[in-house]
Amino acid sequence: MTQYYVAELLKFFLILNSFFKSVEMRKVSYLLLLLLTTVITTQAQNDPKAGEILDAMSAKYKSIPAFKASFTYSLENPGSGVKENTSGDITVKNGKFYLKMGDQEIINNGSTVWTYLKESNEVNISDYEPEEDAITPTNIYTIYKKGYKYAYVEQKKEGGQVYDVVDLTPENKNNQIYKIRLMVNRKDRSVKSFKTFEKNGNRYNYAINRFTPTEVDDKTFVFDKNKYKGVEVVDLR
Repeated sequence: MTQYYVAELLKFFLILNSFFKSVEMRKVSYLLLLLLTTVITTQAQNDPKAGEILDAMSAKYKSIPAFKASFTYSLENPGSGVKENTSGDITVKNGKFYLKMGDQEIINNGSTVWTYLKESNEVNISDYEPEEDAITPTNIYTIYKKGYKYAYVEQKKEGGQVYDVVDLTPENKNNQIYKIRLMVNRKDRSVKSFKTFEKNGNRYNYAINRFTPTEVDDKTFVFDKNKYKGVEVVDLR
């Protein structure tokens, strides 16, 4: 794709250059071509520094068989004035997770999803069929490896800790998300937070408050209706 744009850019400047009669104007034309070509080529490459940070972060979480974490979730849309905050807890093991947030619980064993709604005492059962570009609690640590470009943004200090900030940009321009921003602890390469930016103006931020590696039984990732007295089961499969 980049080669195509560079080729088209070259054609444009050759045509433009034919209209420049003076030597000085032609020099300006060649200089602009060089600068724009450099910018396009640079943007198409992944940042090695960001890659090292992401690889170290990914390796850390891959070495942990399972973990529990508490987090704070926020939704903001500056254009519409929306601002919501809530907290939650999550347990993750390989491709499975158990999420509790507000009055909702989501249990995923990798093939089936149970969504429990406390207000109506109802659980919906469905097959787990994630979209290719979907961000989940189990892939946020490896999502950068396919379909994303990444770049180092800055070093940031917060609460006495130093963090590296890295941006991920989807290669698929049809993706509703146009950027994911990760804050990674420089000392132990743990994720402090990740924020997704959507084209509609929504910004979702997940800040990790507590992280604990642990051992978890696989039964954790299967809904047990005996623990929810009188629950209505709605099977959508």
